[in-house]
Amino acid sequence: MKIIGITGGVGSGKSQVLHFLKEKYKARIVKLDEVAKQLQQYKGECYDEIVTVFGKEILQEDLELNRVKLADIVFSDGDKLKILNAIVHPKVKNWILEDILKEKDKGTALYVMESALLFEESYDKLCDEVWYIYAEESVRIKRLKETRGYSKARILKIMENQNTEETFCEKCNYKIDNSGLFENTEKQIGERL
Repeated sequence: MKIIGITGGVGSGKSQVLHFLKEKYKARIVKLDEVAKQLQQYKGECYDEIVTVFGKEILQEDLELNRVKLADIVFSDGDKLKILNAIVHPKVKNWILEDILKEKDKGTALYVMESALLFEESYDKLCDEVWYIYAEESVRIKRLKETRGYSKARILKIMENQNTEETFCEKCNYKIDNSGLFENTEKQIGERL
């Protein structure tokens, strides 16, 4: 089984690449953010510790985390983001290791994990190679305004907390330019696989 890590900045089009890999190459796709959210749900493995650290004011009426409030807190304070990551990522990593073993047993040929924090949390060490999904900043801003309704100020604040293009290029094995037509992206993926 080949394990590929997919990373890149917010709005670079990672989800579209993952969908293509699943459809065309029958890859097992795991978005680490989704695993993290699952583990942070009420009665999930990370829930109690997050509430203890960040307080009950981050809870909704149904006792689930208010993800918007939590995001506002951690994306405006780098230290708080580090604390949240230290709670969540060790548990996510354990989940991934178990999932990789299950998929190997099933005979899965391509396992793809996606995260903006692939290097910060050492997920790259679980991968055979890591792909950087790149898109020009103006394209990313436009996509995030259209798909998520984010303001430019919010987008720039999120981007500030992510790796620079230089860092991604330095640490990844392969760069896929997803700034233009997706056919071009498909071609680059096909050449790699």
